[in-house]
Formats: sequence, C-alpha cells, structure tokens
Amino acid sequence: MYRFLLTPRWWGINVFLLLAVPFCIFMGSWQLSRFEARVDDHRTAQAQVSEDRTEAPRPLAGMLPVDKATSGKRVTATGRYGEQLLVPDRTLDDRKGFYVLTLLRTDGGKALPVVRGWLPGTADAATAPAPPAGEVTVTGALQASETPGDNGVSARGGLPAGQTAAISAASLVNVVPYDVYDAWVTLDRADSGMTAVPATAPAGTGLDLKAFQNLGYTGEWFVFAGFVVFMWFRLLRREVEFQRDAALGLLPEGEAGEAATGEEPAASATAYDGASTPVR
Repeated sequence: MYRFLLTPRWWGINVFLLLAVPFCIFMGSWQLSRFEARVDDHRTAQAQVSEDRTEAPRPLAGMLPVDKATSGKRVTATGRYGEQLLVPDRTLDDRKGFYVLTLLRTDGGKALPVVRGWLPGTADAATAPAPPAGEVTVTGALQASETPGDNGVSARGGLPAGQTAAISAASLVNVVPYDVYDAWVTLDRADSGMTAVPATAPAGTGLDLKAFQNLGYTGEWFVFAGFVVFMWFRLLRREVEFQRDAALGLLPEGEAGEAATGEEPAASATAYDGASTPVR
C-alpha cells in the first residue's frame, strides 16, 4: 500500500521534508541563541554599571572613543561651563521631567556635554540652576552619544530655542559655535538641588525590541517545522485513503488505474460548456 512513497512525486515531497525540518530547527535554535546572548549581555552590562560606580575616575581623553568597554566608566574633565540647554521629555523614577545639559569647554578647545541633573515638570529655563562660574572639574559616568528614536530618545523637531531632543554631537553641532565631543557625562552628584541622572548600559546590551524579535522568530521557525510535518502526514493519510478506496473498487476506472501506478488522481478530462453539454 505504501509503494507510492517510491514514486517521483513522493520522492520530491520526502526530500523537501528532510531538508525543511532540520533547516527550520536550525534557524529556530539560532534565533533562540541570539535572544539568550542578548539576555547575557544585559546582565553583564547591568553588573558592569554597578562596578563602574566604585572605580576611580580616569581622565576623559584616555576613555575615548566611547564603546561597550568604556561606556559607564567614571571620568574627570576640567574646563569652564558655557552654553546651557534643556533636554525635555525625560523620565526618572516614573516621573516626567527634563535634563539640564551644560557644555563644558575644556582646555583642548572642544566642549563636553555634561548632564548636571534632572528636574521634574515641563522644561523651563527659568527653573534650571545656572552653572558654576570659573574653572571646574567634573566627575561622572561616560555615555555614548544618543541616537534620536532609539531607547526612548525623542526624535521630534521644532523644539524651542535652548532645547535639544538628543544628547549627541550631531544634534549639538548646529547649536554651539565650537566642536563637541562625541560623548557626554552625567555627574555623580547633581548640582543645585537637582537629581543625578543614573548611567545607562551601553546600546545593544539591553532587552530591547530586537531581543524580543529574536524570541518571536524562534517561535515562528519551530511552528513552521511543525507545520511541514503536519502537512506531510496529512498528504500521507490522504494518499493511503485513496489507495484503500482503489483497492475496494470505490474509484472510477480511470482513477483506479492511476492509483495502481501510485500517481495523484487527475481531474476529469471532461469539460462542460455553458449549456451543460459535454465537450470532448
């Protein structure tokens, strides 16, 4: 009864099954490994942030450019505060507010964006404390430039003068008349009654949308593998029933002959015109 499995058509079906199922399992396992790797990166990054808080600060110049190894490290820089900007729509401890961002002009001529603290409410320059005068030395956690639209960073434009949506050299280059470091620092201790902004883990190490996309793709690949197996068994059952009906003489003569050769039953060769008259 199962001789039909040796026909060319079923050879093709079986080869597809033997190739598709392992491929789907491999892809599903790979996507799962990507999700697990992101989880491990997230845990490692969180642990690194905690360790960085206890390390001695290092000079800024030796920690650039910012990467996964240097992001969150404590650095020091000396200079004089210049322009001050507000970064609206920033949440801290589930409260909405804004960052107070001040450019620190260093001896090298470049300016370092420094987040001096966070204040609740709507961004208002009148409520933001003025920066200290004279030469200052700041100490804080080094952070990579933000990318608008990622990790909750606003990408909206049309902000009032004196505000910026993202803390990045690309966003500030047209705001201040001097070069800006492609990095920023959040102070260990906020100035003038503001709340210090905690350092964040490096980009690409959190459980973001991409991580859960990997998990979703894992399920899709395994479901597709199961679907391929299900369809193979369904076709097999259908073929077995067809062969059984042929053996019992329940099929027309033409279809019975096809069953004997193991071929799929073909549609009737008789067609009909609009008047229900057979057309040969």
